[in-house]
Amino acid sequence: MSAFSVERRGAVAIVTFDTPHDAVNKISKAIGWELEELVQRLEADEVVKAIVIRSGKPDIFIAGADIDEFVMLRSVEEATRLSKDGQLLMQRIADSSKPVVAAIHGACLGGGLELSLACSYRVASDHPKTVLGFPEVQLGLLPGAGGSNRLPRLIGAHAALDMILTARSERGKKALAIGLIDELVPESILVDIAVVAAERLSRGGKQPKRRGGSLWIDGNPLGRLMVYRKSREQVTKKTGGHYPAPLRAIEVVRTALEHGMARGLEAEAQAFGELAMTDVSRRLIEIFFATTELRKDDGVPSGYGHARPVRRLGVVGSGFMGSGVAGTAVLQAGVEVRMKDADLAKVGRGLKAATDIITAQLLRRRMTPHEYVRKCAYLSGSGDFEGFGGADIVVEAVFEELAVKRQVVADLEGAVPPGTVIATNTSTLPVHDIASGAQHPERILGMHFFSPVEKMPLLEVIPTDQTSADAIVTAVQFGRRMGKTVIVVADSPGFWVNRILLPYLNEAGLMIEEGVPIEIIDDVMTRWGFPVGPLALMDQVGLDVGEKAGKVMHAALGDRLRPSRVIPVMRADDRQGRKNARGFYFYKDGHSTGVDNSVFGLLGVRPLGEVDKQKVQDRLVFAMLNEAARAMSEGVVRTPRDGDVGALFGIGFPAFRGGPLRVLDAMGAAEAVAKLDKLAATHGTRFEPAPVLDEMARTGQRWYPAPAGR
Repeated sequence: MSAFSVERRGAVAIVTFDTPHDAVNKISKAIGWELEELVQRLEADEVVKAIVIRSGKPDIFIAGADIDEFVMLRSVEEATRLSKDGQLLMQRIADSSKPVVAAIHGACLGGGLELSLACSYRVASDHPKTVLGFPEVQLGLLPGAGGSNRLPRLIGAHAALDMILTARSERGKKALAIGLIDELVPESILVDIAVVAAERLSRGGKQPKRRGGSLWIDGNPLGRLMVYRKSREQVTKKTGGHYPAPLRAIEVVRTALEHGMARGLEAEAQAFGELAMTDVSRRLIEIFFATTELRKDDGVPSGYGHARPVRRLGVVGSGFMGSGVAGTAVLQAGVEVRMKDADLAKVGRGLKAATDIITAQLLRRRMTPHEYVRKCAYLSGSGDFEGFGGADIVVEAVFEELAVKRQVVADLEGAVPPGTVIATNTSTLPVHDIASGAQHPERILGMHFFSPVEKMPLLEVIPTDQTSADAIVTAVQFGRRMGKTVIVVADSPGFWVNRILLPYLNEAGLMIEEGVPIEIIDDVMTRWGFPVGPLALMDQVGLDVGEKAGKVMHAALGDRLRPSRVIPVMRADDRQGRKNARGFYFYKDGHSTGVDNSVFGLLGVRPLGEVDKQKVQDRLVFAMLNEAARAMSEGVVRTPRDGDVGALFGIGFPAFRGGPLRVLDAMGAAEAVAKLDKLAATHGTRFEPAPVLDEMARTGQRWYPAPAGR
């Protein structure tokens, strides 16, 4: 079946792109050939004077290239050829003897934006779902079908690099302001205006005056040199050199602007080909597919469970986590939220904090004042359970004490209908203990949000043995509506994320006891790829929270997770981390101002003058990897995919490494066991290899199938 259909409006051919049997339009080799043949036929048609390209998909113009084809690439030469084929297609559009106008509604990304840039004119709808961007760096690539050349020519080096390097998509108003599109109109008249523009251009009408960026920056060589240098500095600082694609993109844009488009396209194709074969790109593409699969996975076998429609959410507890859940639910899911706390003053503060999350989007111009007022009206609160009778799901986010949470569940069962799902936002307490004694345990589960809720992308859904499939599916689908990547994990100590995180944090504490400097511990791990080091992370989470989690995990898992004495000593000195500006670091206005070495004085330890950084790295990394293998073998997560995605989105595990299980596969179980044996001989039994790693080393097994041809 054809992906394109054509209708005539006078002398204008309106081409509708609508890939059969696919939810989105993607540009593949086959699609490219079909489009090229179609343009050739329309050029030969004497009646047709201009062409308009539109989408037949709701809210999607073109989502990009077909990434399945990237996975099939086996050499730099193949990948370079794919890029050059894409460039030839776009050049065919650009060289058309008849003007081609893009009528853009919905997501216009990657190859879709490259096609639009090759058109003579671009009209976009002002709908919020219309966004234009290049997400390629998130796959370890760069725009490879001419986009790295055409974009900087159209909007200037500064604006183009900002889009390419950040992978940020621009909405209609910003796209118009920077010259990325030529007109912005209501969706209802999008095609009409595109046809008018096409007719005008076919009669020899003037092309719009393109900005080409800032005259003072993009209009002179020194200004552009400044842009290239500043971009390299920012990329290096942000990525630590672990991601090659952004730096190659800067080189390609510079070649395109300083040496002409022919050399620019050659540089673009070569860079795309080389980047496509890097391990970084392979890992990032694997993550893309994993997260795409998770969006279709409701956490139960296919055909089981039916989601309850969620229109109203109840939140018990109006503190930092409760207000975060409330504000995010209103903002992302568009549901009514009723908050409850014992103290009305706390309810007021919680409503203010939840409203602030929505206000932040208004200030960033991500919503209109009318939308802001409407969303804020969805928030309400009280000191009792009034208003909870209509809740479809309730999240309790009260103090992390078992008795308190049990009481809340008991109170909720008397306040909400039997079908309402009751979720506990606990980070370490067993959900089955919280649900113990409940009248309807089948509707109780855990929904572990991460702090801050509005920013952290992961949600762990934790069913018990008695939780119904309906409750699981309801929680998973609602979590996705809140904008979260959702994994379903077993009701075991620490669930998945905290289970693999606590040994890592505890090892950092043990090294502090030995006198390893704070800055070395954190620097080693940020250089390895984490966004922050383990000690800075403890300050962010809160030393009080860490102390409780450590006790729970020690009680559940025994001596291999015996907490270091660092946190209790610091807590005795009233240190909570960032929240009271006293932790491993000094803080001012919530930002670190430097290391607080008085920690060593509290411990009666003198900081070491010389430290083997490789040994520091090995201890921290293998503490986490070993626990990940152990937890995986116990069925804490259902698949390696879920485990790696959970680590990436829950604790900021370096994306270019793919996740802890990908790291183990990359080094091989035999090497991992050898490393752990060596660490155990020096540092104790906590480093004894997980039994599953011993077995995998013996049999040569992997967590993932070995990639074909690699």
